[in-house]
Amino acid sequence: MRTDRRTAVTIVAVLLASAAPTVAQASPAATSGTAPSACRPANHTAEITEAPAGSGHHHYRVTLTAPRGYDACELAGSPTGVRFSDRGTQTGVTAGRYGDQHTTVTFGPGHPVHFDVQVPDDARQISADEASFTLQAPDGQIPGTSFAEGRLKVAAGTLIGPVMHGA
Repeated sequence: MRTDRRTAVTIVAVLLASAAPTVAQASPAATSGTAPSACRPANHTAEITEAPAGSGHHHYRVTLTAPRGYDACELAGSPTGVRFSDRGTQTGVTAGRYGDQHTTVTFGPGHPVHFDVQVPDDARQISADEASFTLQAPDGQIPGTSFAEGRLKVAAGTLIGPVMHGA
């Protein structure tokens, strides 16, 4: 009987110990501070996809995701220094920003974020397959340049919306 009880206690302890790290990783508030930040350009990926058109505008969504192993971080406002290129050649189109530049969102593993690229319909549009940009934290720029890949068309008057929760 003693052997069975010890075995049962050991199994329960192993199960509880193995479940604890999974719960901690899933929580956005449970960052260890020892892993690199998901906000650094080398620590996330970004993809451009077409989004539903608006009145007088084409829209594209740039979704940022971070793999496990990185700490969550805070982003705010629209990315700055946005440039577009097609097959490695700059298009010459730069973008302004629109929307609330002060709302903070949490970004990290399991917590993707996105921002909108709004392109006017009435302007001469140029094909692009990459966007480069600098992310913003609540207290300033995050060092380095991030890159997103995907087909889109841009034009003079293109605007970038603020970073928002979700993919």
